[in-house]
Amino acid sequence: MPIFEINLPKSIQKALGIPPRSPKRAQLRVLKKLLRRAKYTAFGQQFHFDKILLSKRADKVFQQSVPAYNYNKIYKDWWHRTLEGESDICWPGKIKYFALSSGTSESASKYIPITNDLLRGNKILMIKQLISLFKYSDVNFGSIGKGWLTLGGSTDLQKEAGYYAGDLSGITAKKNPFWFQPFYKPGKKIAKERDWNKKLKEIVEKAPDWDIGFIVGVPAWIQMCIEMVIEKYKLNNIHEIWPNLDFFAHGGVSFEPYKHGFEKLLGKPITYIETYLASEGFLAWQDKQNGVGMRLSFNQHIFFEFVPFDENNFDENGEMVENPQALLIHEVEENKDYAILISTAAGAWRYLIGDTIRFIDKANAEIIITGRTKHFLSLVGEHLSVDNMNKAIQLVSEEMNISIPEFGVTGVPYESLFAHHWYVACNDAVDSDLLIKNIDQKLIELNDDYAIERKSALKKVFITILKENVFMDFMSSKGKIGGQHKFPRVIKGDLLNDWKKFID
Repeated sequence: MPIFEINLPKSIQKALGIPPRSPKRAQLRVLKKLLRRAKYTAFGQQFHFDKILLSKRADKVFQQSVPAYNYNKIYKDWWHRTLEGESDICWPGKIKYFALSSGTSESASKYIPITNDLLRGNKILMIKQLISLFKYSDVNFGSIGKGWLTLGGSTDLQKEAGYYAGDLSGITAKKNPFWFQPFYKPGKKIAKERDWNKKLKEIVEKAPDWDIGFIVGVPAWIQMCIEMVIEKYKLNNIHEIWPNLDFFAHGGVSFEPYKHGFEKLLGKPITYIETYLASEGFLAWQDKQNGVGMRLSFNQHIFFEFVPFDENNFDENGEMVENPQALLIHEVEENKDYAILISTAAGAWRYLIGDTIRFIDKANAEIIITGRTKHFLSLVGEHLSVDNMNKAIQLVSEEMNISIPEFGVTGVPYESLFAHHWYVACNDAVDSDLLIKNIDQKLIELNDDYAIERKSALKKVFITILKENVFMDFMSSKGKIGGQHKFPRVIKGDLLNDWKKFID
C-alpha cells in the first residue's frame, strides 16, 4: 500500500486534468475544445465546425459531417498545404515541426504535424504518469531523482523550407524544460548525433560516469544498448554499473516477447511502465503497478473513435472502407478489437492511426494494444493477430529459457494450400524443430480459428532462426534505425522481397 494517499477536492482535480468518472462526458468536452480552437481553419470552415458546436449532439454530428481519413488521404487533401508553408489549414497557425514516421511496412516517410498544443498535452500526461508511480509499493522512489537515459531520435532535426522534421522523441527532447537537463541522459551533445550506431557507442563510453535510475525507449534498442554496456565492461548484469536502475518506461511494441531476455541482463527486479506514445500523440498510459492495461487519455487533448476491426470495416489487406462504422467511447464493448480514429490538437481529424486495441475495462477506459490494421495473417481464415504472436513467443521463451528479441511472420503458398514461415532472432542454442513445434502448439491453444485451419488449409509452419544482429542490420539498411522504428511482426509485399534478398 502507498505510505499516504491524498483525496483532492473536485475543483483541484479538474484544474489538474484528473479524469472524471464519465469518459463519455470528458470526451465530449475534449471534442468541443478542439472544434473551438480549429473552427476558423480551412478544415474547420470546410466542415462547418461552428454549426457542429451549436448542435445538441456535437459528437454524432461531427461523425456525420467529417469523413474518416488515413494518412494518404489527409495528406493529399490537407496536410501537404502545411508542408508548403500555409497557415491555419487543419490547426491554427503555421506548423513548424513534423514528426517523421514510416511505420514498419512503408518506405516513404510520413510527415505528422506537431504543435505546441499537442506537446503540451503530451507533457501533462507524462507528469500524470510520473505522479501515478507514487501509488506503487515496494519501489525505490529515490531512483526517480537519478539520471534518466532516454534512447530516442536525434535532436538535430532536419531543417527544411520553413519547418523542422525528425523523430517525435527528438522533437520532444529538444524542447525539454531547463530544469530537466541535469537528469537527462545522454545529454545534449550525444542526443544530437544522427548516426545511431555512433550514438550507442558514445552512450556505452559514458555509461560508467552516469547514475541511471530510469530508462526510456523501445525495448529492442534499450536491450541492445544494455547488452553493449555489459559486454564492454565485462559485467554480469547492468546493475553492477547502474545499481539504482529501478524503472523502465517502454512503448511502441509489446514488451512480452522481450521480457525474458531482458531480465537476464538485470541484477534485481525493476518496475516496468508501459506507455502508448505515438507520433500523433500520447494516447494511453499505465497508471497501476503491474497493470495489464493502460488508461486512455480521454480527458486531455485527443478525441477517440473506435472502428470494429472486422470484414465490414476493413478489406483483406487491412485497408479501411470509405464510411466505416465508428463508435464513441461509451459505445464500445470489452474484449473486441477496434481500430482507432483520433482527432488531436495538431490537426489530425478522424485519423486512422493504424493500431488495433481491445478494452479490458470499459468503465475505466483501460485498453491493451493488440496489433496493427495491416499486421495480421489471415490467408485462410486463421485470423492470427500480433497479440497472439507476442503471447506465443513470450510463453515459449519462458518454457525453453531462451531469448527471442525479434521475429516476423509471413504467409506462403505450400503445395496446393498454404503455410506460415517464421523468422526468429535467437542468439541462444536452440533446436529449430522443437521451437517451431512449441510456437505452433501455443498458437493452437490461443486461437481457435488458427487451430481449425491447422487441420485443413494451413498445412505447414516453417522457421528460420537468425542472429539478432541480422534483424537490426536489415532495419539499418532500410534507413529505419532508432527509437521510432520496429521490425514488422507480419512481413508482406515489397518488404518481404527485400527481406528475403537480404538474408540470402
